Order: sequence, then C-alpha cells, then structure tokens
Amino acid sequence: MDSSVETQVRKADHLRICLDEDVQARVTSGFEQYRFTHCCLPELDWGDVQLATRFLGKSLSAPLLISSMTGGTEHAKQINFRLAAAAQAHQLAMGVGSQRVAVEQPAVEATFAVRAIAPDILLFANLGAVQLNYAYGLEECRRVVDALEADALILHLNPLQECVQTGGDRNFRGLFDKIAMLCDQLPVPVIAKEVGNGISAAMAQRLIEVGVAAIDVAGAGGTSWARVEGARAKDARQRQLGQTFGDWGLPTAECLTSIRAIAPTVPLIASGGLRNGLDAAKAIALGADLVGMAMPFLQAADISEAALDEFIEILKAELATTLFCTGVATVQALPTANVLERIKI
Repeated sequence: MDSSVETQVRKADHLRICLDEDVQARVTSGFEQYRFTHCCLPELDWGDVQLATRFLGKSLSAPLLISSMTGGTEHAKQINFRLAAAAQAHQLAMGVGSQRVAVEQPAVEATFAVRAIAPDILLFANLGAVQLNYAYGLEECRRVVDALEADALILHLNPLQECVQTGGDRNFRGLFDKIAMLCDQLPVPVIAKEVGNGISAAMAQRLIEVGVAAIDVAGAGGTSWARVEGARAKDARQRQLGQTFGDWGLPTAECLTSIRAIAPTVPLIASGGLRNGLDAAKAIALGADLVGMAMPFLQAADISEAALDEFIEILKAELATTLFCTGVATVQALPTANVLERIKI
C-alpha cells in the first residue's frame, strides 16, 4: 500500500477505534488524589466568577482547549468542522490532529481547513516531531501552519505509539537540535506535546532550553495510544506490545506539579484523562494555564452539534461552580488560593 494511503487508512482506524472500542488507560490521571476545600460562605455573587483568560497572547472565554484529534477523512472533516464551530461560538482554543496526511495528500487539506469557520480562535497546527527525521523540515512545518492559518505549531512526541504502531517511525535521534531550529525559524510559537504518556520535568527543561514556547504534558490517564495501535496491529507481537504498555506513562497531575516546580512561568497545558470541569479546576490549581480534552469533545461532536454545545456549557458550569464554592473569583487566582489539598487514597 502507498505510504500516503496507509496514513489515511490509519487516521480512519484511529477515529473508529477511539469511538467504538475501550482504549482508555487503566491508570488514572492522578487528579483523584486532590480535593478542594469547600467554602460555605464564599463572599461572592455568581456573576463575580470569571473564567476568561489569555494564552499565547490570545483571549479565551475559558481556559479550555479542544485537544488535537483528527483529520484526513470525510468523517474527520465533519468532526473538525463541528469542533471549530463550537470553539468559535464559545471562544475556546482548538488543535487539529496530525497534518502529516495533508502533507502527503494535499487533496485532504480541506478536512483540516477550519479557519473560515473559526476566524477568531486560538488555533494550533500539528505534526509529529519524529517526522523531522523522515524528510520533514522547516518547509513542511511552514506549510501546515500556513494551510491552517494557525497561531502555533504543536510538535507531538510519541515514542511509545511509534513502537507499537505497525511500521512506526522509530528514529528519535537528534530531535532536540531540529526542534531548536524550528523554534528559531518558524514565525509562530512551537508547543511540545506528548500523546498520553506524559512529559517529565527533566524533559520539559530541555525542551524549554531549545526554545519551545509552551508544553502540553498530555499525561497518562486518558486514551492510551498503545492500546489504540495494538487494536489495529497486523501481527501478534504488536498486539501484545499494545497490551503490555497500555498503562505506561506519567500521570497528568504528576507531570503538572513536577514541571511547574522547575519552570514557574512556562505556559503549561494539562491534558490526559481530564473528563469534566472539576478535573479542569484541579489542573489549573496545580499550575496549568490551559486545560485540554480530546475524547469527551470527540464523543459529543460525533453525536451532534447540539450535544457538543451542551457538553461545553456543562464544562464551563462545572468550572465556575468549583470557583464559586472555593471562594475564588477568577481562574488566575486559583493556583495561589491554597484551596486544593492532596489526600490519602
């Protein structure tokens, strides 16, 4: 099979498996280890609660990111367009799935072309960092940014997924230098993002040193891409790898606290296993500037535009209720309000 066709088939498989099969990690994101201190007299009116924030210089109505998911097929186009319309309506950030398929097959670029639908949102392009070792460079990165009219480029880091994926790209040597080149020469910021196995403090420090503008920890606790790739594997070895490493990785809460301890000012995105506004509030209290979710948005968008709109309204209400019931008026005040404690499980 032609490699570009194989990429498109893989994208379709990913979407189908995530929607139809149980590929969630059995480990948790770690947020269950934390509890907010309830405030019975918050000295706030509900209207005092403000979710608005800024990230990478752009205003958002709430610190929520529709995380990178899909593209490259007609089903993916429908999902992306619904997500983009919702992001525009609610003024949320959005990332698209890996645009490698659009580089290989320009005819499918339209499945990612959401800017016309969402002219004002904070929008992230996306490529796998490992592709920098497979003939991709500055030109391809500029191309996906320009095609999307993106505000930043996500470079996703996925060594485990590539190990489990049949025919995966596994040469990760020398990527720090190539990422540094992109950070220096691209006209937009570069965001380093894992895909569900987490970024440690040591790796975050090295990424910051080479010029990465923001980090999405994408920790363990949500969709396991080892399980996804194992589910579509062509042979017994790859299927077994998917099972063995289905729960591999650093929990999202652990990534947040460890990175924030060594990098107090780096823009930080929490994703990986967050499922509601209470999880989002915990992530922000632990130091995240923005909270990303993929599976919950995907499931709602697959149902209907109305289901997606309702899910977002619930998310914002959950986040606002957490602020109100801890006596904290703004999301910016949450990390220093001392209202979150770690509990024994």
